[in-house]
This record gives sequence, structure tokens and C-alpha cells, in this order.
Amino acid sequence: MKKILLFCIAASLFSAASTTAQKKKKSKKGKTEQTAPAQKQKKGDIKNYSQVVTKDAVTDNGLFTVHKVDKKYLYEIPFSKLNKDMLWVTRIAKIPTGLGGGYMNAGSKTNEQLVHWVRFQDKILLKAKSYDNVADSSKAISASVKVNNYEPTLFAFDIEAFNTDSTSVVVDVTALFNTDVPAISGLSSRLRKTYKVKRLDPKRSFINSVKSFPENIEVKQDFTFNASEPSTLRATESISLQINQSMILLPEQPMQPRIFDPRVGFFTVSQYDFGSDELKADKKTYIRRWRLEPKDPEAYARGELVEPIKPIVYYLDPGTPENLKEYIKQGIEDWQKPFETAGFKNAIIARDAPTPEEDPEFSPEDIRYSMIRYVASTTRNAVGPSVSDPRSGEIIESDIIWYHNHLRSYRNRYLLETGAANPNARTLNTKPKEIGDMMRMVIAHEVGHALGYPHNMAASYAYPVDSLRNGEFTQKNGIAASIMDYARYNYIAQPGDKNIRFIRQMGPYDHYVTNWGYRYLAANSPEAEVPTLSKWILEKADNPIYKFGRQSSRFDPQSQTEGLGDDPVKASSYGVKNLKYVAKNLSNWTSDQTNNYDDLEELYGELLGVYSRYAGHVVTNIGGVFENLKTPKQNGPVYTPLSKTKQKESMKWLQDNVFSTQSWLVDNAILQNIDYAGYPENLRKVQARHLNGVLSADRIGRLLDAETTNKTYYSALEMLSDLRKGIWKEAYIGKSADIYRRNLQRTYLERMGTLLNAKNSSRSSFNVTTSDVSSLVRGELKTLRSKLKVAKNGSINTVTRYHYEDAIAKIDQALEAK
Repeated sequence: MKKILLFCIAASLFSAASTTAQKKKKSKKGKTEQTAPAQKQKKGDIKNYSQVVTKDAVTDNGLFTVHKVDKKYLYEIPFSKLNKDMLWVTRIAKIPTGLGGGYMNAGSKTNEQLVHWVRFQDKILLKAKSYDNVADSSKAISASVKVNNYEPTLFAFDIEAFNTDSTSVVVDVTALFNTDVPAISGLSSRLRKTYKVKRLDPKRSFINSVKSFPENIEVKQDFTFNASEPSTLRATESISLQINQSMILLPEQPMQPRIFDPRVGFFTVSQYDFGSDELKADKKTYIRRWRLEPKDPEAYARGELVEPIKPIVYYLDPGTPENLKEYIKQGIEDWQKPFETAGFKNAIIARDAPTPEEDPEFSPEDIRYSMIRYVASTTRNAVGPSVSDPRSGEIIESDIIWYHNHLRSYRNRYLLETGAANPNARTLNTKPKEIGDMMRMVIAHEVGHALGYPHNMAASYAYPVDSLRNGEFTQKNGIAASIMDYARYNYIAQPGDKNIRFIRQMGPYDHYVTNWGYRYLAANSPEAEVPTLSKWILEKADNPIYKFGRQSSRFDPQSQTEGLGDDPVKASSYGVKNLKYVAKNLSNWTSDQTNNYDDLEELYGELLGVYSRYAGHVVTNIGGVFENLKTPKQNGPVYTPLSKTKQKESMKWLQDNVFSTQSWLVDNAILQNIDYAGYPENLRKVQARHLNGVLSADRIGRLLDAETTNKTYYSALEMLSDLRKGIWKEAYIGKSADIYRRNLQRTYLERMGTLLNAKNSSRSSFNVTTSDVSSLVRGELKTLRSKLKVAKNGSINTVTRYHYEDAIAKIDQALEAK
């Protein structure tokens, strides 16, 4: 009996010890690994490891161990990797022609999301995760944040087996990658609707490869969708894509964020902190930037240039034309100098992609590598997207996209904008060195985006207009204070100006913003950095070359796309003067050389676009409001309306250079060789765009706002009166109106009728229906009607008389409709 009792006790102790050992097991590195808790298993539910991962398995070790067994792919997930933050990025690896309208390509990111793998009973769940709402886990409110931000499950997997020492779980991920999971499919709902996608065809879809690396897993899938209206080869009724799925383990300890300040330009990530001491959900915004830390902190602190622990490396697409590689590399490494301002040397490096012999595992879609993608596409564009950690703003990787036909855009703009003063631009065969310099600057601009910098549209306003006619100044300072502005060419310089730099380059703001965002500060929290960062801003606050201007501004004359110089009226005067010279010589530089009219037609259309941009810069002055972002401790208001004098000068410029007939744009030597009809309409469209712009409800609203702050500003009534008298000038001086003016005057009546019945818009900053807009418009139309009734009986031609009678009828109709 005693023997039996002792045996039972021993068996009990052995069972307890065994259970304890199963719960915790020391790894070889001395760390404790989480293991699978013992569970009661149903027979046949969870198999033995050897039944699932058979001797025929092809195994790849890495973040997860990946096994390929026959046609199945298995992930062996360590329990230590469950609940860890991972970034999942979906990219297109191969794409059919035209999909997405020309702005999608091999390398395009279609989705970016944070995920984690979670165990629930006998399943492993792949769940999307958000850091939009957060709270310190030590605070009670963190529980509320968790239950009110429940995470969606992207996919659920049955547990197939545990590994032999119960430290990992095995799941079959085949179904995740060979079925149509919208979050990772590569085809948005918009594209599915556009191309009438019906379903994924499983017989023509398959997993191409799954590769596991120490911190990431890369999966390539070939998908074929049945689609009624594909972008190409429509008879096939199919869309085939190759998709790359990247999943990368994020750092256990996120990079220390840097708090965003709107006075300096950065892309951002934001979170609402419910655990803040503020009496609200405290919105915290951090800049997006790469993690640059000095190898030698002590030398860095002494002011020495120090290499970063991990530099930013860009690889060139293997498909990059050989003659352009030099310029692309220069565009990348042009940022080395601004990084030196921030204390780092060799912080950003350009390299050729390794050959298959050098690295058979290398893939442009691998999230470990940042690429300059060269896309064989007729699209004319370049972009600089990046992937970042939503917890901290740390940029993980980026792909710069250059579309091949963008070279043609730069050739055309070079000819049109600088041809008057620059003999080298008067050709369709721009010199390779000059094209290379243009491309270098575009790559530098796009790399700037990938470093975290948005467009700085105030950088072109930093320099006085006439300084851009000075050779010494432009060679030293370029044409704008930052490469991140849309200041591509010097269209200010006039014929006879010497030693001019016509192509943009890096500027002082680029050094300033890089130092502000990337200088390593030995602070123990983001908040501790703020006094130093604010001090740097205040030191530069009164110098326009360090000003940041938002691209989203539609009202600030300082922050305009494609603008140059600090005076839009003077700059556009120079620009139009140069365009007149170019228009006069356009046939000689194009069709006379090629013996066809293709380039003439293309460049004439783009010339109208360039002219329209110059006009638009002046339109912004009407109702213009300067935005100078500052804190309450800085002197002066944030928003200041443009002076009445400058606005009236701008109105006169528009009457003389846009609304009066621009006969130089209606050159029969061009038009009769490129089109059979529509000559007056070409000019009317440009005029209508800017007339409608002047007569926008928002612009009139800003003029009304300005009247409430200062009676000396240009009033809405005075602006409308000046515009009416200019547009209908012939009626006031008793002169007949030509066809171009009659077209413009009808456009005026159409727009005024629209304003008379204007409704509130979600984009508008004031209530249109209860404002003075309709009463001002009504009064202007009545005043005009009275003038036309007199003018139609004057000494004018028959067509003008009929036109005035028709205009009176249209006014009556608009007033009655209201």
C-alpha cells in the first residue's frame, strides 16, 4: 500500500514539474520564451509537428520559419512574436498597361497597415492595428481605449501543430495568399468598379514565392481577375497583377518621436492620447523622418561630423538607362550637404542594385531596400512616397518613382519658360548635360519628399524678382530658397541677361529643415526637445529664406505653385514678355526643323498652360491673404490681407494681360496648321478660368472679411465694379467688341448668374447664402443692364448690338430666376 502511495505522489510531482517546464523554457540566449499553454485537444484537431511539417518540407528560416509542403505554405510563428507590431505593405510588382490611369506602376504601394498575430483558443488571428487612439497602459483609461477601438480581423487560421518544444505554432497561410482578401489584394474598390472586376480566378492565381528574412517576410503572388473592361487587351476580359506583400517587424522600442511644428515643413503622423493630463483627447503630431543616430555620440556632441549607425541607402532600378545613372545618383547624394549641416557625414548613399550573381535574394519590392524606380510609362511625373512607423513617424523605406516620359515635360518647359533668354533651350534636342541636370534636381526634389519634407511653396517668394536676372546671384543661390518648391526654371531672366542659372538647385531652407528635423538631440523625451527646436525657429523667423509655406493654401500670394520671386505682378510681366518671344519663334524651333506639326501642336498647348499659370499667380493677389505661421509670443498677426494698392494693380494687370484680347496667342501661322476649328475657344477657356477664379465666392468672401478689419482694404464692391468696367470696357467707351471679348463677356454673365444663385459649399469658409454676395451681384447686373441699354444704341456694329441685346435678356433671365 505504501509503495502504491509513494508511486502516486511521485507521479503527481513529475506531472507538475512537467507542466511547469512546458510553460517556460530557457532559450539558448538566456531569455525566457513564451510557450504554448497546455490545452485539452480533441483527437485529430491539432496534429503532431511531423505530420504537418513533413520530411519533404522546404524550409526557409527568418522572422517566421516558412515551410513549403507540396503546394501549401506554412508559417511557424514563435510565441515570442505574437502580439508584436509589424508593418504590412502591399505593392504592385508587375502591372498591365494603363491600370490606374497611368499613375500606378511596378513598385506602387497600394496599402500600408500595422498588423499583429494573436492567439485565440485554437486559432491564430491576423489583426489590423491602429495607433490613432492611445493611452499609457498603466492608466485605467487604457482599458476604455482598447474596448472602444476593437481591431478588425483580416484572417483567421486553424492551429495545425506546435513545434517539438512547444515554443512555436504552425499555421497554413496558403488561403491568405491565394484568395481575394481586399486589404491586401492590390485592387481598390474604385479600380474594381472602373474595370468591372467580377472575381478572382483561382485557377489562374497562385503564390509565386515566400521568402523569410531575419526581420521581414516577402511574398509574391500572381493574381488574375475576371473583368469586363480591363485596361488593356480587352478581349481577354482579364486583369493580371503580380503583388508583393512585405511584412516587417517594427522595433520593440519605437524611435523617440520629434514633435511637429507647423512653422517647419514635415509630413506627419498623429495620435489622440486619452491618457494625457489635458482636459481632452490630446492630439499629438510627430514628424516623419528616418532614424539617424551618430556612431560616436561624444564626437557628435563636440561638433564633429559623424557617420550615422545606419545610413539611408537608395538602390537604382536595374532598368535605369545607363546614360542617366550618374545624374540620379547625384540627385540622391545632393542631400549629403544638408545632412552635414545636421552633423552627419555620408548619411545618404546611392548604389547600383546588385546583380543576381551578387545577391540572388535581392528584390526591388523587398521592404529592406529603398529604390529609385525607373518606370517605362508615358506618364509625365515623378513621386517620392515612403513607408513609416505609425507609432513614432520613423521612415522605414521609400521608393522614388520616375516615369520615363517626364523627360519630355522638362524639355518642353525648358524651351517655353527659358527660350527667350536662353539660346540652349531653343531646340527639341536639349543637350544631354542639361537634361541630366534637370533630372538630377527632380530626383533631389523627390528624395526630399522621401526624407519627410512636403512642398514648401514660400521658398520661391524668398528672393526679389529682379535678383533672378542677376547671374552672380542665381549661380550662388539658385532660383528659390528650397528644392522643395515648384520653381523649376528661371522664367524671369530676359534676353541679354548674362551668366544666368536657369535650372533650380538646393537652397538654404533645405539645410535649415534638415538640421531642424534630423539633428540628434540627447533629450529623454519629445517634450524635452521642444525649447531647442523652438529656439532654432525664432532665430530664423524674420528671414524669408527660412519660411515654410503650405501648398494647400489657395489664398496666399507667398505660397503659389510654379511661382518665382516676391512680386507676382512683376514676375508674370517678365514671364509673359518672354512667352511672346517664344510664341513668335515656336514654328521656327519646331515644325521648321522636324517637317511635321506634332511638336508644334504639343508645345502650343503647353504654352497656353504656362501663360495660364502666370495669370493665376496674379489672380491670387485679388482677395489675397498672407499667412505667416507663428506663436502668440511672436509679434504681428498670422493672417494679413494684401494691400489695396497691390490688389488694384493686379486687377489692372489682369485686364491688360488676360481679359483684353491676347492676339499674340491667336497666331494663324500656328493655329491653321494644328487644328481646323476652335480658335476663339482656345483663348476663351484660359480667360474663363481666371475670370471665374476672380469671381469665386471664397475670394469675394475674403474681401468682405477684410472690410471688417480695415476699411482701407480693397472692398468686394470696388473689386466687382473694377471688374465690370474692364470686362465691358467697349460699352463704356462706345466701341464694338470683337469675338474674343464677346465670348468673355458671355462667360462673365454665366458666372455672375451662378453666383446669384450660389449655395453653401463644404469647402467655403463663409456662409454664401446669408452673405452680401447675392446682393452685390444683383446690384452689379442691374448697373450693367442700364449701361448696355444705352450702349446698344451707340455707334457700334450690328454684331455687337445683337450681343448687347442678348446680354440684357440674359441679365433679365438671371434676375427673374432669383
